[in-house]
Amino acid sequence: MRRRSFLKAGPLSLAQFPYSLHAGTVKKFANDVVTLGPRQVKVSRLAMGTGTNGGGGSSNQTRKLGVGGVANLLRTAYDNGVFFFDSADQYGSHPHVREALKQLPREKVTVLTKIHSNTAQQAKADLDRIRRELGVEYLDIVLLHCMMDADWNKRKRGAMDYLEEAQGRGMVKTKGVSCHTLKALETAVAEPWVEVDLARFNPAGVAMDAGVQTVLGVLKRMKSAGKGVIGMKIIGAGRLRQRADESLQFALASGVIDCFTIGSESVEEFKSLTTKIPDASVRG
Repeated sequence: MRRRSFLKAGPLSLAQFPYSLHAGTVKKFANDVVTLGPRQVKVSRLAMGTGTNGGGGSSNQTRKLGVGGVANLLRTAYDNGVFFFDSADQYGSHPHVREALKQLPREKVTVLTKIHSNTAQQAKADLDRIRRELGVEYLDIVLLHCMMDADWNKRKRGAMDYLEEAQGRGMVKTKGVSCHTLKALETAVAEPWVEVDLARFNPAGVAMDAGVQTVLGVLKRMKSAGKGVIGMKIIGAGRLRQRADESLQFALASGVIDCFTIGSESVEEFKSLTTKIPDASVRG
């Protein structure tokens, strides 16, 4: 797809977004501490994604950087105040996060992971294994990964019940879902079990659950319901890198995103983001 047609992919193109009207007056930073959802979990505004083009147990980060490289990237982020690490079974990134955690204070890092469990038995096995893989006793945020059906809250009830039990036992701080269709996102708004949602959001409508304005409206209801919202695909899984400033400004000005995950693939890219975020958050 040509870049010009790609940027027109959603109902709201980048060219149509009135950036100067929406930029704020107070700078926001990658290392701002944000309180997420009803459980008041502390996260940095920027989460270190480890799953760009992730699937089948690997991702751009794990393939390009290896365990040591990803761990170094995460430790560099921590040294710069970014302490929110985003992992998943699907990305195969638990060993990489574990390596980073070996040299970091566990209680000062927020670890998110995602599972595909359906039943209570599967969820128990997944959580026990993941805690071993990460070398941790508890997980800060656990999401049911990639909800697509409107009735996911019926089909996943066993896993949901176990995550709630694990939460009561201190193994999980907060729980929720990542959504990949509008119907699934609508269910997440209405489902009381959901405390945190991971939602696709960018101004070009790239790889989103519906048109930009439609998703924006749903996420406003999500926030009104008291749920935490983590943005993903903020720069279109890297396909909007050339328009990163506008994409960041859109997320920061939206009022519906508490924080967002972006998968930097190098220390240089991470440091560039930490510069772009405050610049994008205010009027020029």
